Amino acid sequence: MASILILEAFYGGSHKQLVDVLLKDLKEEEYDLLTIPAKKWHWCARMSALHFAGRISTAHRYQTIFCSSVLNLAELIGMRTDLAACRKIVYFHENQLCYPVRDAKQRDVQYGINQITTCLCADRILFNSRYNMNSFLDSIESFLRKVPNMSFQGVREKIVPKCDVLYFPVEFGKLTKRGVKAEKEESPPLHIIWPHRWEHDKNPEQLVEGLLALQAKGVNFRVSILGERFETIPSCFEQLEERLEGKVAQFGPLPREEYLRTLAEGDVVLSTALHEFYGVAMLEAVYSGCVPLVPNRLVYPELYPKDKLFNTTAQLVKQLYNWCRNRALFEKHRADFFGKISLGGYSAEQLVPQFIAILRNTE
Repeated sequence: MASILILEAFYGGSHKQLVDVLLKDLKEEEYDLLTIPAKKWHWCARMSALHFAGRISTAHRYQTIFCSSVLNLAELIGMRTDLAACRKIVYFHENQLCYPVRDAKQRDVQYGINQITTCLCADRILFNSRYNMNSFLDSIESFLRKVPNMSFQGVREKIVPKCDVLYFPVEFGKLTKRGVKAEKEESPPLHIIWPHRWEHDKNPEQLVEGLLALQAKGVNFRVSILGERFETIPSCFEQLEERLEGKVAQFGPLPREEYLRTLAEGDVVLSTALHEFYGVAMLEAVYSGCVPLVPNRLVYPELYPKDKLFNTTAQLVKQLYNWCRNRALFEKHRADFFGKISLGGYSAEQLVPQFIAILRNTE
């Protein structure tokens, strides 16, 4: 009979990737898995505890529960007290205390409350980056101070000892690496990759501003704007292909195989994000051979060296301009970068065994 219960209240994207890669190293008889499709996130966050409470067998011998922070774990345990004795492990792909919204008044505080009570209920809390962990812990007290007519003592102090960082395991072995170019082969224009969701928190406005400024400097380049797009696209993307005068190599998502091939053909992978707690797409592109160019904020200073960080759009444009007009300089930067960076610490090969030891309680 299974000893591990895995619950994923938003089974899609990186949440699905994590569960799927962990299951490869578990025996079928070790675990039971219950999931909810990755649609209507807000309903998943609000109602998944009630959903799971009615579907978890009462005739169980679970010793460990593993879930993501989308699930309100405290609510689930309140309805299913027979699960209270289990070791309860929560993984934070993101945190709702720092999730960006267009207007602070639009923030639904319930999601932050759910994550705080989940942490109080959990025995162990894992975050996908130090930035994610620290930003969550550092926001607890200011978040709770907003509650009228009530005060809360020692909440952060109860949560801190349970917390650790365990990076998300990227399956680098499935990726395509950049091919070696023949010495006499002429170098094409610098190929810039932007592999993000087409939403406000990925800051497409800064991308467009930077690309148009780069074009105005008279250098040649190509850009592939990838990532998931939605029915309504950002207004800054309207007529962008025409405005960039034939420099757009790809505009929109690609099938996985083509996407990986495009990463391997890229030179620079660019982020302009206002929200990033880890960044699997960026790490995949770097492994494939792209040099990162990222904002000096969020998780990026934790993952990438200082000379690949920018503070302003002007700095971003200046770096891209120098690389566009001097390919030899760029290739030197690329060689230096890949000579120093090690991505092994983010690989499934190294990280999955750590996850499995935690799930089996054999650390």
